[in-house]
Amino acid sequence: MITNDAKYRNKCIKKASWVGIIGNSILAIAKIAVGFISGSLAVIGDGIDTTTDILTYMITLIAARIMNKPPNYKYPYGYNRAETVATKVLSFVIFFAGAQLFLSTLLRLIKNTPTQVPSMLAIYITVISIISKSVMAFYQFRIGRKIQSNMLIANAKNMRNDILISGSVLAGLIFTQVFHLPILDLFTAMAVSIWIMKAGFEIFMESSRELMDGSDNLDLYYKIFDAVEEVGAVNPHRVRIRKHSNLYTVALDIEIDGKLSIEEGHQIAKKVEVKIKERIENIYDVVIHIEPKGNIETEKFGLSRENITKESNNKKRNNAK
Repeated sequence: MITNDAKYRNKCIKKASWVGIIGNSILAIAKIAVGFISGSLAVIGDGIDTTTDILTYMITLIAARIMNKPPNYKYPYGYNRAETVATKVLSFVIFFAGAQLFLSTLLRLIKNTPTQVPSMLAIYITVISIISKSVMAFYQFRIGRKIQSNMLIANAKNMRNDILISGSVLAGLIFTQVFHLPILDLFTAMAVSIWIMKAGFEIFMESSRELMDGSDNLDLYYKIFDAVEEVGAVNPHRVRIRKHSNLYTVALDIEIDGKLSIEEGHQIAKKVEVKIKERIENIYDVVIHIEPKGNIETEKFGLSRENITKESNNKKRNNAK
């Protein structure tokens, strides 16, 4: 069953994807054409990067369609992680485009291929690109944050990098025009390729955390601990938080008085669930295992307040060094 919120979120992703596809298609065609006409390899490289943006938004569009599917026996948690998988694919596409540009530019430098001074037309299209990308990046960031879509935010970050890349291209073109050194355009193209690869690697690392059921938000754990202790249960432990797109699944163990009835234990667990949902937005499900006070078991997975505090202190000490 797809909720109204999920339908709205899916609609926003599709709309943002089409805006990205159309906007980047126009820019890519313009930049590659002007790059060849003006003789600027850096502008051509910028156009190639914009072409990869078209592919990335096509991927987000496909992911939005997959995410719309209801849960089934193969995927009981639903298809929301298609968004994370799509984000992972985006990182490979972006990194590969940067690597290709880096290799082609490096070969031209090694072979010392003759180059010409790019015309002023290259500067004009680069200025237009910076303005257009700024508008699209702002739009993608706004929608991505509104619906908590890491996929759209990743695309927005990629476009934000594109603004910096186009800015470096513009600087290289201006210096080339002023000093009449076409080789500056090649060095700028190489800098562009490194920026592209860096953006791809960062997106890859961000998506890996979610696919490995990880979280870098310690506040979520403390909110769960506080929610448990607020209703009278003790020792919240084996806490596990999974993220499925913008939704969280929480599993944990709590301890209560062993003399209480099953019904009383159930009511306490329900109160814990309600408190967790009050403190943390976008909860998909909460699974609670009840144990009698003082229960001792060998437990391999999950975290407790003691684990989190110890890990946090270790991180602070390492940062201090």
